Amino acid sequence: MTLEAMWYVVIGASVMFYVILDGFDLGVGALHLLAKDDHQRRLLLNSIGPVWDGNEVWIVIVVGGLFAGFPDVYASLLSGFYTLIMVLLMGLMFRAAAIEFRSKHESKGWRSLWDGVFSLASILVAFLLGLMLGNVIQGIPLDATQDFVGTFSDFFRPYSILVGITAIALFSMHGSIYLAMKTEGEAHDLVRRWILPSIFFFFLCYLATTIATIIIVPHMTQFLSDFPLLIVVPILALIAIINVPYQIRKKQDGWAFISSSVAIILLLSLFAFGTFPILVLSTLEPQTHSLTIYNTASSHSTLKTLLIFAAIGIPLILCYGFFVYRTFRGKVKLDRTSY
Repeated sequence: MTLEAMWYVVIGASVMFYVILDGFDLGVGALHLLAKDDHQRRLLLNSIGPVWDGNEVWIVIVVGGLFAGFPDVYASLLSGFYTLIMVLLMGLMFRAAAIEFRSKHESKGWRSLWDGVFSLASILVAFLLGLMLGNVIQGIPLDATQDFVGTFSDFFRPYSILVGITAIALFSMHGSIYLAMKTEGEAHDLVRRWILPSIFFFFLCYLATTIATIIIVPHMTQFLSDFPLLIVVPILALIAIINVPYQIRKKQDGWAFISSSVAIILLLSLFAFGTFPILVLSTLEPQTHSLTIYNTASSHSTLKTLLIFAAIGIPLILCYGFFVYRTFRGKVKLDRTSY
């Protein structure tokens, strides 16, 4: 495996960790307003309270990895998606502010305001992540100097919007399963009623996105012709998705969450197989203007140094995450230190 491919795997693995971990955070936020009263909303907030900020570390690794490992991709993406990224960052900031400020005041109006901000910001972030992914899949107009030459409206094509909606559905399903693991009593009963509708919504979006991908971006399925054995990946993804409601009906919430996480890994793997080695596809001249892991990578000495830091830093992050999740395992309990 080349250094470029190894660094691509590191960034790809970081994307998977982010989508799995911050994905359920965003899903909890998307479902937040469905809670019946203030007590239940506090339970939902505190289910992610100890971990939400740590989960966002992975997106920092992704962006930092692009900056150091594939600087041309970093420059083209962050300049081309500049407005979307600014809105995304605003969504993340308002979401964080809502979590911290929501329970600082007893006023019903105050809490309702921040409840709305928390939920809408979570939905917005999920949609924008999917929208940008859809644009990366479909391609963006890059000229010979790797500069984005499109307009803001180019980002809102039907396929990209569909991927954005699918992201909301996926995170909602993932978040509802996480809440089932973390709640008990009346709140748990309420959350369980959200799970099957969210799974159904995601499954419809998944089917629609799959059909649209085959029709609109057929290059995403080319790897199946080149490597027929990889057909096992979409099959396993479908099995993992189907296994989620099966485990829920058996009241095996932990296994349902694992199946949901496996489905996310496999779906992102399909994206990686479909685009590799291209990182950003140019719709103007795909063969010459697209950004790949080979024509945008840093020097070999830089990549070697980065891999050394990654080999040290990522295991430390994983150990910290394991410690936090183990410390705060079990059902949510509210006390004077809770949000």
